[in-house]
Amino acid sequence: MNKEPNRALAAVMAEAGVSNKGLARRVQDVACRRGVHVGTTHVAVQRWLDGNGIQPQTAAFLAEALSEKLKRRISPADIGLLGPAEPISSFGASYATSLPEALNIMEGLTRFRPENGASGELLLPEGEVNSAVLSWLVSRPDGLTAPKTVPQRVTMRDVAALRTAAEMFTHLDFRFGGGHGHRPLRHYFREDVLPLLNASYSDRVGKALFTAAAEMSQLLAWTAYDTGNHALADRYLLATLRLTQVVDDRMMGARILANMSHQANYLGQVSRAVRLARASVEGGKGRSTPRAMALFSAHEARALSTAGDVSGATRAMHEAERHFERAASAEDPDWLAYMDEAELVGEFCHCFRDLNQGRKAVRFAERAVELTDPKYARTLGFCRMVLAQSQLLDGELEAAVATAGSAVEGGDALQSSRFQRYVNDFQRAVSRHEGNPAVRRFNERVREAMAELGEE
Repeated sequence: MNKEPNRALAAVMAEAGVSNKGLARRVQDVACRRGVHVGTTHVAVQRWLDGNGIQPQTAAFLAEALSEKLKRRISPADIGLLGPAEPISSFGASYATSLPEALNIMEGLTRFRPENGASGELLLPEGEVNSAVLSWLVSRPDGLTAPKTVPQRVTMRDVAALRTAAEMFTHLDFRFGGGHGHRPLRHYFREDVLPLLNASYSDRVGKALFTAAAEMSQLLAWTAYDTGNHALADRYLLATLRLTQVVDDRMMGARILANMSHQANYLGQVSRAVRLARASVEGGKGRSTPRAMALFSAHEARALSTAGDVSGATRAMHEAERHFERAASAEDPDWLAYMDEAELVGEFCHCFRDLNQGRKAVRFAERAVELTDPKYARTLGFCRMVLAQSQLLDGELEAAVATAGSAVEGGDALQSSRFQRYVNDFQRAVSRHEGNPAVRRFNERVREAMAELGEE
């Protein structure tokens, strides 16, 4: 069967002004930076031009090499190749060395469908995470490039649209969990956000654009995390951290590190969680509002509490309180709106629970439930479950089961795999009381609620 020449690849090569040999060398360089050896030669490039097949990973390296040469994002589909079909571990496994590489990684990640098995992939290696954090901490901003000679020019109206979309997706996430909005969000990011990052804009618009894009990318990571797709969330977080470097958004970068700490803590990677939280606090100093610093310190307290470091966790909670007392002294970005007293108290009740301080945990959890706005359904569900766990820790079985029951009755948080784990952890904790009628009724209600979600 005669193969069709790859005219798309030929056209992009002509635009970039690269020869077969030159492109082969660039592909090798990209692969080397990613820690991969490829034997690409000018002969292989000619074979691709003739329409022969190519390994998916090599296609990604080829697209990245052309992106760097043209200083705009080129995807495998742009050069007549299939989109990334390789395992997720081949994307976002290291801190991007250039903006085109970072955007290429983001484009690839948005093509992964968590429902197709991304959750079975491995998390980022410890060394890669440490290297990325160090790179961010000592980085200089990329700065915005000169206006591109492309038809589309971004305006503040476009940025306002992105921010409005981010608010909408954030509301869906808080109200129904990450499983509700991740799919449309990744489509929106790939089709609407990435093209803007590759368009032309002024310095003022460009800074606002990248700030809004990082916020939406962070939400992609968070919704993947909330649905239990940790390998995908890992890579979204790393890619988002790189986006914050473009315009030197240190406060958002510190937030990403705090989110990475949160995820590591949830997965039981305690030492990693502590290091990431400390990096968040140090990276945010002098560049973040008091409210943001309260958030970062609270995450450090969470990690230290899981580690059983009573004095360290107590110190971090005191620091968070001191920062929060000054929260009204600075203007915060919109993404910090959720960081109110209820959120801070909610973080603290987790800390006291993990430190096995039952009485304090109950007191703070009761306060968190009282203060949390019902629109934050998932957060309210977490607080109720922590209250139930704390009541159980304090020897109040009947009250604990009643509280857990009210959390499950709420229903909205159940689309969060994290909330489901809170419920499962509580069920294991009360399993020694399975003969208790209240416990039996609670377990039955959980089964019914999960069945309503189609989980059983």
